[in-house]
Amino acid sequence: MINSTDQLGNKIKLDKIPDKIISLVPSQSELLWDLGLQKELIGITKFCIHPNKMFTSIAKIGGTKNINIEKVKSFNPDLIIANKEENQKEQIEELQKFFPVWISDIYNLTDALNMITELGKLLNKKNVADLLANSINNKFESINKIIKKKNVVYLIWQQPIMAASSNTFIDSMLNVCGFNNLIENKSSRYPEVSAKELINLNPDFVFLSSEPYPFKKNHIDFYKKLLPNSKVILVDGEFFSWYGSRLKFAPDYFNELLTSLI
Repeated sequence: MINSTDQLGNKIKLDKIPDKIISLVPSQSELLWDLGLQKELIGITKFCIHPNKMFTSIAKIGGTKNINIEKVKSFNPDLIIANKEENQKEQIEELQKFFPVWISDIYNLTDALNMITELGKLLNKKNVADLLANSINNKFESINKIIKKKNVVYLIWQQPIMAASSNTFIDSMLNVCGFNNLIENKSSRYPEVSAKELINLNPDFVFLSSEPYPFKKNHIDFYKKLLPNSKVILVDGEFFSWYGSRLKFAPDYFNELLTSLI
């Protein structure tokens, strides 16, 4: 018997090491692949685009928030990997009636590293997971915080305008880079923000994320006119929001970004 506790406190009991795994989260699908579970991974979402070999070779079971429950059932997985924020609670609860579901809940780097090591233990990949987590942690210590608490707003959507608030993984990545996130909303992690509110906030920087909304150059022009005192930058959202093995590349990206902002 294999016992594990997920990040919501749910007890997971498995009769054996899983050899049929479905992942419902892009960053965690990439992690499983990088841990060496290519044969065990039998289902992913249509948003699990990295690495490309995984995306093109593994069956799709819908999107992160519209899972094809019947297709998942037909695969009869030994284990499903999910996330509290990225997946729909009702769908996860339905899947829990039939299969073990390990749910992550990620707010910061510590949570992400714990997720990596816990899944490593659960999936018989402890050594490689521990090495990965240690490598990521060491690389994050090398981030050059040359931006000293400059104020930033990180936008994730355009119509309506939406931003990453405090108490999000994105917020924690901004903090480790030395930025102060001006969006603090206790009722929503990704609140709507009006143009007037942005003007009143007058941030030093506006980050336009590449995902989930694909901001382009014309959006830079829009926000430069709206906020003439702010520096408006397109940023790679994957490095701010993917909390699996892609984190090993994030510090280099952050250092390049920070250097470009001096």
